[in-house]
Amino acid sequence: MANTTLSMSKIRQILRMYDQGRSRQYIALHLDIARNTVKKYLATYDASGLSFKEVNALDDKALEDFFGKARERERDPSQRMQSLLRCFPHVDKELKRIGMTRKILWEAYKTEFPDGYAYTQFCDYYVSWKGRVNPTMHLDHKVGDKLFVDFAGEKLSYVDRDTGEEVAVEVFVAILAASQLTYVEAVHSQQKEDFISACENTMHYIGGVPQALVPDNLKAAVTKSNRYEPTLNETFLDFANHYGTTILPARAYRPRDKALVEGAVKIMYRRLYIPIRQHTYFSLKSLNTAIRAIVDEHNNQPLKGRNYSRKMQFEEVERQTLDPLPVQRYEFKKIFYGTVMKNSHICLGPDKHYYSVPIRLIGKKIKILYSGSTVEIFSNYDRVAVHKRNKTPYQHSTQQEHLANTHRYSNERTPEKFLEEAAAYGEDVVSYILKIMERKQHPEQIRKSCEGILSLGKKAGADRLANACRKAMDYGVYTYKNIQSILENNMDSYKESIFADELLMPTHDNIRGEDYYK
Repeated sequence: MANTTLSMSKIRQILRMYDQGRSRQYIALHLDIARNTVKKYLATYDASGLSFKEVNALDDKALEDFFGKARERERDPSQRMQSLLRCFPHVDKELKRIGMTRKILWEAYKTEFPDGYAYTQFCDYYVSWKGRVNPTMHLDHKVGDKLFVDFAGEKLSYVDRDTGEEVAVEVFVAILAASQLTYVEAVHSQQKEDFISACENTMHYIGGVPQALVPDNLKAAVTKSNRYEPTLNETFLDFANHYGTTILPARAYRPRDKALVEGAVKIMYRRLYIPIRQHTYFSLKSLNTAIRAIVDEHNNQPLKGRNYSRKMQFEEVERQTLDPLPVQRYEFKKIFYGTVMKNSHICLGPDKHYYSVPIRLIGKKIKILYSGSTVEIFSNYDRVAVHKRNKTPYQHSTQQEHLANTHRYSNERTPEKFLEEAAAYGEDVVSYILKIMERKQHPEQIRKSCEGILSLGKKAGADRLANACRKAMDYGVYTYKNIQSILENNMDSYKESIFADELLMPTHDNIRGEDYYK
């Protein structure tokens, strides 16, 4: 019963207004009584099954005895009440399922307990029980719906083994709304790289993707806050799109919007911070290992007033409602803006590397999203080019379809292309082209020499070009003009005698002979 002892006349006023259809809040306000006091007197009245006329007919002594006996019944609940109270943890868990209602559960309760309470009393006792078990709970969250994320106000730290310096770290906390499964991780900062990584690790910890992420208005998540449509950080939005979830930022200066995660932070202050600060850790990894052990223990601990834990509730009612994780983890992307140069390339400033874009964008300012492996180029929200990231400075990554026809022909004349064409004429031509490429010349000169030699094959034929290249290699001279001269003078058809070295030198008056120098 209520802690405040009310006069019998005031109790009669409570019952009369209730019989007139007034709400408990209305009665409490107009009689200046605490609402919980009103609720408890009315709960006793409802449980009695008597009408207002029957109760009001009692004299003051009988009325006092009536509510005094109710106090005794409350201290020593009946078997029927004990059975109902045992059902409430299961009722509370089942109500988190999509489509489940109190009416359905009450019908199931009445099937098992035919002499149980009526629907109205069932609901009133449930609300009263829930208020005692979890008085801060105001919303019934759907399973698989929301994941609340936030940073704790207090930091933790570890000691750098090399320098002995104490490194302060931020503490990221996430909690699933329905099952209250909690995840905690220490990160170096609240910057978007660490924030997104922690959010991703959370989803891999729970093994699925919720329908929405509910962050605070930190800069890593929200660029500009707004009550109705806040401007989201582009990188965080790209992360959410990768995982197929929605971002629903809490309203600025509205802590009740994220009361669940605020409560989780307070719990972590008691259960996690105290044991963590009793030990010294020498790396972020070892600190997070210790945090994970405490968080797992927290999730497996039975909830207050219930016979199940957060982990059990998650496995039973929420895990199967989460969307599956994508095959690949999110690759963090950064943004860079630049202007397309006249050669149809744009420079990615951090790498000083140039990437091609369609020629129509020359002179336009465009956006680049780049990760560790890819470079994506956007113009007016349309992706116009994708390249593999190349960190070699002052080099060009070019896709031929981005260039004008005149530039495209020059870029297609690559060493690989020349060797491919030379292979059609035989191994001797390939060897000769390789020798041309090994010469220390300007790339443009090498290109012209290769084009010239291969063009001679179209005029003279494959056999003559192969013979000419073979003879030129015997001479050790590697130029276009050398091949041209051999073909023009028909030297490719000359055959040298294998006994040429055995012939005697011809006699002549101008030949001095070997004895002349002795």
